[in-house]
Amino acid sequence: MRNFFAVLGGMGTMATESFVRVLDKETHATRDQEFLDYVVFNHATVPDRTDFILGRSTNDPYPYLAEDVDQATRMGASFMVMACNTAHLVLPRLQDRTTVPILNMPQETIDWAVEHFPSSTHPRMGYMGTEGSRHAAIYHSPASKAGYDLVDPDQALQDKVNALIYQDVKEGRFDRDRYLAVVQEFLEHYHCDTVLLGCTELSALNEVYPMPDLPIVDSQAILALSTVRRAKELRAESSH
Repeated sequence: MRNFFAVLGGMGTMATESFVRVLDKETHATRDQEFLDYVVFNHATVPDRTDFILGRSTNDPYPYLAEDVDQATRMGASFMVMACNTAHLVLPRLQDRTTVPILNMPQETIDWAVEHFPSSTHPRMGYMGTEGSRHAAIYHSPASKAGYDLVDPDQALQDKVNALIYQDVKEGRFDRDRYLAVVQEFLEHYHCDTVLLGCTELSALNEVYPMPDLPIVDSQAILALSTVRRAKELRAESSH
């Protein structure tokens, strides 16, 4: 198999399934051979990234993620994607292990936002993500460099975000009203111009209940678009 990419582990199984569905949809294939070649590491036993970042656990997810990177490298992947936002805390360490490029999900997301919701007109970007990704400031640097004011929720609103991630999606429930209420709280009470979905469980919610009329920046959907574009470019290059 030539020019295949690898989807690394580190996100929940429901989120992994959602990413693959979005990926296949964005390929716009009309026959089997037009779909992309890829392998998926559904590494469900990767320890919780947020618990480790916040010191609630000493079980480091890095060795598990490094194992996936090493295997994908040995298999000959052309590039890798890691759809877990929180796991991007260790992206530099993972990239140091391999010469194979790993797409930078936060940077891809902010680059997309710059094109569709520029900071000159949409300066306040509400951040929905895990407490681990907030603590590690996964998105704060790229957002700030692009001119955005990344708006973190207070603990009461973060608790609602946590409930969407852990009590809803990770347990197989998808509640549109609860999801919409949190998004609207960012837009109306925090006066945000956009809302960034910085957790793949939240993106899984957005896949089931898309809200195209709202200024939502969906990191998973954006990474899927970047992945499809890169894979198709490599396929075109190899066909010449």
